[in-house]
Amino acid sequence: MTVAFTFPGQGSQAVGMGKDLADAFPQARAVFQEVDEALGENLSKLMWEGPEEILTLTSNAQPALMAVSLAAIRALESRGFSLKDKVAYVAGHSLGEYSALAAAGFVSVADAARLLRIRGNAMQAAVPAGEGAMAAIIGLEEAEVEAACADAAEGSVCQVANDNGGGQLVISGAKAAVELAAKLCTEKGAKRALMLQVSAPFHSALMAPAANVMRDALAGVTKFAPVVPVLSNVTVTPTSDPDEIARRLVEQITGRVRWRETVEWFGANGVATLYEIGAGKVLSGLARRINRDIATSAAGTSADVEAALAALV
Repeated sequence: MTVAFTFPGQGSQAVGMGKDLADAFPQARAVFQEVDEALGENLSKLMWEGPEEILTLTSNAQPALMAVSLAAIRALESRGFSLKDKVAYVAGHSLGEYSALAAAGFVSVADAARLLRIRGNAMQAAVPAGEGAMAAIIGLEEAEVEAACADAAEGSVCQVANDNGGGQLVISGAKAAVELAAKLCTEKGAKRALMLQVSAPFHSALMAPAANVMRDALAGVTKFAPVVPVLSNVTVTPTSDPDEIARRLVEQITGRVRWRETVEWFGANGVATLYEIGAGKVLSGLARRINRDIATSAAGTSADVEAALAALV
């Protein structure tokens, strides 16, 4: 059985996430303590008690989601699981790529937390509030969505930010252009064109200032070859070269998250089971819509971890 691990992105956060992992596994609790110390604040208290609107802020949600994913990994490892021996590939959705890389040993948990705090702040600061937007387009072919973005942009920025599969594409860019593109997609026959409640136009060219920040931030941390190959969001190819991984992480800030192609790549390369490691089950739902031949499981709670251990160890 060929297994791959996937790691969720922003939107999967919820107050209380990771609490029962911390209660059940000392090794998981240690991850939350390490993240708190790295950031110099009690992020775990915010994660477990809220308020939700503060947890949802990009600069908090990103390191928090990574912490839950790594807590689940440490819980698995505490009972004899070995990522290197049991998992063929890892991948993560947007910020989840950092979680995947930390799990595979590319950077320490503390450095991953600091990088994601920097990333969240930089992405938030790249575009003044209210000037950018994102929209989910459901039920329209990629080429038609791209054409609508091109027609709407007219010298501004509007592009496909996420290809999530199952007929769901997310567009991102300048607010007026995204609103027009969403209208054009509806006219082209999209089932839905929904403006998203996000704080910035992620994965668009408007994020270029944040990409520059992350280039410097990544240059300043110690990096190692991951113990299993990591699929890049922007290239959908596996790599274990630290310098190339860092370059891809910079490109990812302004580039497309190619999640549909990632799941398709897993299917074409023999992956039979995907485990979603961390909060929620968003990626599991996407995977089932993309390739029903791949089994999906989640490992974000202590009960999930026990079930995964029974299957994997």
